[in-house]
Amino acid sequence: MTDDVTQRVADWWATSVSRVEPGVIELRGLPIQELLGGTSLTEAAWLLLRGERPTARQVQLLDAALVGSVDHGPHAPSIAVARMAATCGVGLNNAIASGVNVMGDVHGGAGQQCLELYSELLDGAGDDPDLTAATRATVARWRERSKYLPGFGHRFHPRDPRRDPLLGLVRRAVDDGVVEGRFLAAGLAVEAAIAPVPMNIDGATAVIYGELGFPAPLARGLFVLGRTVGVLAHAWEEMREGRRIKGPIPPEIRPTYRP
Repeated sequence: MTDDVTQRVADWWATSVSRVEPGVIELRGLPIQELLGGTSLTEAAWLLLRGERPTARQVQLLDAALVGSVDHGPHAPSIAVARMAATCGVGLNNAIASGVNVMGDVHGGAGQQCLELYSELLDGAGDDPDLTAATRATVARWRERSKYLPGFGHRFHPRDPRRDPLLGLVRRAVDDGVVEGRFLAAGLAVEAAIAPVPMNIDGATAVIYGELGFPAPLARGLFVLGRTVGVLAHAWEEMREGRRIKGPIPPEIRPTYRP
């Protein structure tokens, strides 16, 4: 009975991600000592998520998407919340968690939603290389839900400075046969259909994640993974400045009272 219970508990937590035993750490079957010093964090993320090693060009695309998402200054709620939390006497882990916890459908979820939009468009187009009709129908359906299309337009940037270099990397990867280019075509088709509203970072990274074969929910998870680096940097900077109980506005400015 004891052996049966032990096996049931072991099976309850069965995983293919890692094996950890006394003196043993393996990630997807690879000993950690073989990865240390020769495997980047981006490669390790791919390995853990996909169960295989990425190619150098796949790493280049994924790394670019992650770097593009790392930070957007204190204007971003995830950064502002983490900085405020850092002044409340909590640890870095609490400040990071506070920032991560405000990344939802509106702030942090657009990449996932945009990849869902691209996938819906491509499913509707089928084998037709002309995406015009599918784009028009998909955009119309999405605009019935909201006037905002995820992945397009930006409240700060007339044209997101990250768009062109990211899409340039994808174009070169398509030319070299690294990725197919279907999601790039979908993104550009949507952008053309709603011109002059340009693609933003979420639209560009959704192209990359789609081309690399990541499912839509991981577009959000990977955005959070990248943004956590910026959240950490800002929280640490705030802690070192020594300010206590930092609110969203300076204390001499009073919010407008509405009776």
